[in-house]
Amino acid sequence: MLKAQITVTLKQSILDPQGSAVEKSLRSMGYPIEAVRIGKFMEVRLAEDNVAKANEIVQEICHKLLSNPVIETYHYTLEQEHQKEVEA
Repeated sequence: MLKAQITVTLKQSILDPQGSAVEKSLRSMGYPIEAVRIGKFMEVRLAEDNVAKANEIVQEICHKLLSNPVIETYHYTLEQEHQKEVEA
């Protein structure tokens, strides 16, 4: 089983009002902030052990459902999910 950790953010050319509000608040609190961008983080466990197939699946679901390719960009990592033993 593989686990995908996916981050979706607005493209740099797209205005991020939520990020701007957080940036302004942090600056008013005295933090030396240069910029803030707000995004989404998702963790998806795949019933797939083949890394090439998992990459295809993740790219497809990101493009079709998890992001809006017109205004957002995404990146992800894949890692092997270790099964935890449960004691009865």
